[in-house]
Amino acid sequence: MTHDDYAQHDAIGLAKLVADRQVSAAQLLDAALARIEAVNPKINALNHLFAERARTEIANGLPDGPFHGVPLVLKDLYMAYAGEPTANGSRFWAANIPSRSSELFERYRRAGFAIFAKSATPELGYSATTEPAASGPTRNPWDLSRTAGGSSGGAAAAVAAGIVPMAHASDSGGSIRIPASCCGLFGLKPTRGRMPMGPERGESSAGLGTAHAISRSVRDSAALLDISAGPDLGAPYGIAPPARPWRDEVGADPGTIRIALVVDLPGGDAVHKDCRDAAQDAAALCEALGHHIEPAELPIDRLLLAAASSVVSATLVRTLVEARAQQLGRSPADGELEPHIVALVEAGRSIDAADYLRAIQYFQKANRDLAAFQTRYPVILSPTLAQPPVPLGMLHAAAADVRTRSTAFAPYTALANITGVPAMTVPLFDNAEGLPIGTQFMGRFGDEALLLRLAAQLEAARPWKDRRPRI
Repeated sequence: MTHDDYAQHDAIGLAKLVADRQVSAAQLLDAALARIEAVNPKINALNHLFAERARTEIANGLPDGPFHGVPLVLKDLYMAYAGEPTANGSRFWAANIPSRSSELFERYRRAGFAIFAKSATPELGYSATTEPAASGPTRNPWDLSRTAGGSSGGAAAAVAAGIVPMAHASDSGGSIRIPASCCGLFGLKPTRGRMPMGPERGESSAGLGTAHAISRSVRDSAALLDISAGPDLGAPYGIAPPARPWRDEVGADPGTIRIALVVDLPGGDAVHKDCRDAAQDAAALCEALGHHIEPAELPIDRLLLAAASSVVSATLVRTLVEARAQQLGRSPADGELEPHIVALVEAGRSIDAADYLRAIQYFQKANRDLAAFQTRYPVILSPTLAQPPVPLGMLHAAAADVRTRSTAFAPYTALANITGVPAMTVPLFDNAEGLPIGTQFMGRFGDEALLLRLAAQLEAARPWKDRRPRI
């Protein structure tokens, strides 16, 4: 199977080829591996292959699910495949070999995927770029000098470069949407409580985190959600299931949506003209499709939210590192943790329980305030990022002002994590340099259906499947 034959199909399309016996699962895996050999040395998207294990799974017979035979890569961040490393982008976790698999992995396996690799992530997922010391920088296939985003940068680069049509990803502050925007792809962050986090974790990042995928097509994302969503055994909370399969929302009429257009940021932070233009262009397209667009301001104190987020992040990182140290029976050696993680651990040690509780209470207030706002505006449109994909090194952990730079790069995405609402980035715009610029849409809590209807409408109006980097 040539790369051109392989790359013209999304995951659903590849699964149909296998079902129709036009191609075998082994041939699809061979096509993915050939593409890895051709492009991964340039982009450094994947950090661990277990292709022979995947070949054995294929030979033994993959489950007869809706994605039977389709190659898939897993993000190397708290996504366990028993017997394979889960290094979390960190030298301190390099020898971490889980003895049992994540529930989400099991659901992917039952769907018939041929799972064969792990994708790169920054250390513990705490960065808007994927440049970990453990495995080196992941490069954007559209411009090898620029970031692929983070923390699912390896996943996005692998999809953009044509290694796989869709890749597992996760998102605690924008980590699906940031790299999808940088790499010209569709990325959906589901609602809090929608996805399984077990069996090793009760929830991800104090409820901020969730998992799903970065994909070329909207229908792949919807179909993957159908086979993977729902609480697992012992989950701390759940959410009402959809009224019908999400795949059925793709192509369904979204009706006329009242959409709030939010571009300017409180405090006068700069928004790059390209990102502003992308949002305005998306708003014009939505209006042309019959939706109602109103410029608006969010009822959120961004400075208070940023302060609360800092408290929660530092507490979480301290807890993760101390749990790993207890597991190993030793503290991290010099150089086993990157400087920004060490700084977060130290900051976490100065935070008491009352500080943490106040931060969580502010998150909950923001959730109430946003929910009230969304009674008028079911969808909120904004740039995904405030800057185009930046050069590698600008957001690297070693930069002295990395937190300030990261906030300036991605100020729009974290609110959806804090409030738990679903959000997506849609690749509708390229700048004059040919770099993709994504547009974010946030929906109401539990309403992935409306976002998927809108995404499919936008995809049909301005198809992006043939816009691919030459690499």
